[in-house]
Amino acid sequence: MRDADNILQVASFAPDYMGFIFYPASPRFVGDDFKLPPELPYSITKVGVFVNEDTKSILAQCDKYGIDHVQLHGNESAGQVAELKNSGLTVIKVFSVDDRFSFNATKPYVPVADFFLFDTKGKLHGGNARTFNWEILGHYDQELPFFLSGGLSPENVADVLQMRGMNLRGIDVNSGVEEAPGKKSIEKLRSLYSRISPKEIK
Repeated sequence: MRDADNILQVASFAPDYMGFIFYPASPRFVGDDFKLPPELPYSITKVGVFVNEDTKSILAQCDKYGIDHVQLHGNESAGQVAELKNSGLTVIKVFSVDDRFSFNATKPYVPVADFFLFDTKGKLHGGNARTFNWEILGHYDQELPFFLSGGLSPENVADVLQMRGMNLRGIDVNSGVEEAPGKKSIEKLRSLYSRISPKEIK
């Protein structure tokens, strides 16, 4: 999210989280002049999305915008994740998943991250608009709660219900409900919400 009016439109759906991308190479980058609308409800957790950013810069952006959750989409080390968590931030560490993914890659992060996010592996750091084979998640030990991302849309979101029994914290929707990068379609969001209740997947 980055447009003030669109942020408030989406906020009317009362999502648990709202993400803001601080990665300049992303088509959804918030930009250098980004401002959060003061009317954004406190009940919505603000998540700063970063890719291979140094700790000092992440902390500065979080302080500037009042963000206490960070989503790390790059090759951040377990040491950096620990630094961020020890600073008081809640940390979501992202893993890009394909058919060859090994969940052993998550092990060093279990003691230091708060959540994992499993996204589709592709050319971009997220926003690839494709799902991965969710059956792979059956090999995950479910120790740390996770978010599911990658190509979720009104057309397939109800399929998430097949994950009952997994340690699924929530879903991360982005390109599947957009009119353009960074601009969410209210019609698509309304359709998505009509097909599945967020409370059903917590």
